[in-house]
Amino acid sequence: MHCSIRHQGQAFEKKPPLLRVQDVRKSFRGLEALKGVSFELFPGEILGLIGPNGAGKTTLINLITGFLAPDTGSIRFAGEEITGLAPEEIARRGVLRTFQHIQIFSGLSVFENVLLGLTRQTKRRFWHDLFSLKKGRSEEALFRERVEEVLTLFGLEKWASFPAESLPYGEQRRVVLARAVVSSPRLLLLDEPAAGLSPREGRELVSLLKNLKKDGFSVLLVDHDVELVLEVCDRVIVLAFGELIAEGPPALIREDQRVLEAYLGEEHAAG
Repeated sequence: MHCSIRHQGQAFEKKPPLLRVQDVRKSFRGLEALKGVSFELFPGEILGLIGPNGAGKTTLINLITGFLAPDTGSIRFAGEEITGLAPEEIARRGVLRTFQHIQIFSGLSVFENVLLGLTRQTKRRFWHDLFSLKKGRSEEALFRERVEEVLTLFGLEKWASFPAESLPYGEQRRVVLARAVVSSPRLLLLDEPAAGLSPREGRELVSLLKNLKKDGFSVLLVDHDVELVLEVCDRVIVLAFGELIAEGPPALIREDQRVLEAYLGEEHAAG
């Protein structure tokens, strides 16, 4: 039987999930940060993850990317168990993340900062496929071409030769995102990409994320800017006090009483 997940007038082809998180639990000194969280992310989908402060969002990302190990539960990527694997092993499988705090390599240009996203991933199948398509081209030429392509996508081409640390904050955010995207990861986890951005920079980020969506990237997007998440994501999951309280298309999440109570409190949500 052929099934689909429908959202906002579109049909999401229900292929096998790219990421499956099942009954994941994590405690710190007896305090339960995650209480049996389960969800799936499908190929080509941008899935939003929101929740009030202390909901467990960063803990969940750290579990998926191997920076923490769950107490119980299972995390599968592309059909394979990755629970408890080291971060570098998970990254080699094509799961890349950005962090809340900007990670710029001082003393390197914008071009060189983005290039690092390739030199760390040369063993991935992405490069096998690329070299097969462009036999006879040098590795250096292919790397340069790919970096230039991504710099243009992110509107950073004019900054290519500038020291990355000299750029304004919003442009530095874009450099970090470009470095994550340049190797075409199979799954990209964005942790608070809109943090500290001005309204104009926030609108530019929305445009960039929509372009990634058009290019078929699979993304788990975590951000405190709920409106941004609701605008760009196909589906949204909501955490509160370590539990998954809602899951669905943005239009439903926007009106979900449990979500309103989690953000505003029961009295304000009811009023």
